[in-house]
Amino acid sequence: MDKVIDNQHIICGDVIEELRKIPSETIELIVTDPPYNLNKDYGKSQDKLEFDEYIKFSKQWLSEANRILKPNGTIYIFMGMRYISYIYEILEQDLGMHFNSWITWFYTQGVGKTKGFSPRHDDILMFTKDSKKFTFNLDDIRVPQKFYRSVNNMRGANPGNVWEFSHMHYCNAKRKPHPTQKPEGLYERMILASSNEGDCVLDPFGGSGTCLHVCQNTNRNGITIELNPEYCEMIEERLGESFEGFDSVDEKMTRCPNDLNDANIRIEYIYNHIEWFLKNHKDAIPVFLEEVKSKYLTKMIETGQTAIFQEYNIKI
Repeated sequence: MDKVIDNQHIICGDVIEELRKIPSETIELIVTDPPYNLNKDYGKSQDKLEFDEYIKFSKQWLSEANRILKPNGTIYIFMGMRYISYIYEILEQDLGMHFNSWITWFYTQGVGKTKGFSPRHDDILMFTKDSKKFTFNLDDIRVPQKFYRSVNNMRGANPGNVWEFSHMHYCNAKRKPHPTQKPEGLYERMILASSNEGDCVLDPFGGSGTCLHVCQNTNRNGITIELNPEYCEMIEERLGESFEGFDSVDEKMTRCPNDLNDANIRIEYIYNHIEWFLKNHKDAIPVFLEEVKSKYLTKMIETGQTAIFQEYNIKI
């Protein structure tokens, strides 16, 4: 079963077989969350291989991924602690790709352990095919500065390699019936950073369809491969949902810089902040404006700059 919805291509089938059908050097970006080999129940696939089998499987799909990436392409891979060093070695030593970043996704809640320390992070590897020629749109993923200073770039700072996003808890209204659904904010940052509008972005392990949903709402052409027909149907349904903003946001995006004392600079910055940092997170705009109000309301009343609160139904 193959479906194309709003330039998003859902392929239902075996990942190795389907990757082999994709022409070489046709994909700008791969972002994927493969099985961690932790015996998760994905319905149709076995997530509990012997060590050698899992490494063999990883080499197979990564080799195909490397083949189909364009010369300036990038790959991001979520991976658990047990196997991430082996994935790193395959990418660097076997495939000759170039290491760029080791990203830590920090979350405040996770699996509880009674013997040992409970995990509170996952890791993401970023590799490129070329060490210098690859897409990285820093301005599209900056985070707000803590203070307004004339020497600062008020478009924002580099988010660094430790990212804090909440888990997709089962009580979240946007949670899907999939055991390892990731927050859309994570995918948003990687896709905006390492691709441009109209580019082709691939997720070989479709899961709940997060990658395609982000591609759909950032004007990328997404492709996903998923073995389980039930998950393919779920992805199709997800692509048909109305978009009111991504399901997660870095909390830094709602912080308002201190020392915005110049009236003209202040109001210009507030409008820019909404466009720069919150255009895909409409539900976070009131949170940001409440912080603006707490810091600058008195000054904004004095300078007649309170209209923005009325625009977003913020009581003053």
